[in-house]
Amino acid sequence: MAATPVLAPVPGRAVRMEEVPDPVFAQLMVGPGAAIDPPRGVVDAVAPVSGTVLKVLPHAFVILTADGLGILVHLGIDTVQLEGKGFTVHVEKGAEVTAGQLMVTYDVPSVEAAGRNPIVPVVALEKPAEQVSLGGAVASGAELSVSDAIFTVDG
Repeated sequence: MAATPVLAPVPGRAVRMEEVPDPVFAQLMVGPGAAIDPPRGVVDAVAPVSGTVLKVLPHAFVILTADGLGILVHLGIDTVQLEGKGFTVHVEKGAEVTAGQLMVTYDVPSVEAAGRNPIVPVVALEKPAEQVSLGGAVASGAELSVSDAIFTVDG
């Protein structure tokens, strides 16, 4: 299997997963990857890879690629407690999506107003950290545009 580039689902500043203010993500319990600190506005979260929507919640979604790679995008920390407030879902479970396709509209100011951190972890599920190569933007904390590659997962 070839290496799979994983694209930024939202614009913002690249953040190392270890710096995410949630121990479950920071300690890579969910899996390796990187995070993005989004702009403070309403942003469109897009698919970071092409594949099938395995799971979709207002605050998170998982896409399974044709090669069987699962990518989780989690919009904010502890945002499940908001019960969908601040999120508008545009896709259904089982839908086929292409990288860059609109998934969820994310109202970052609403999430912050509710006392939640809006950072967006992007995780390669069930992959060892050795198979994930972070992009240079993550190491330097650079600003990302939607669909910039944030990491690559080796087959």
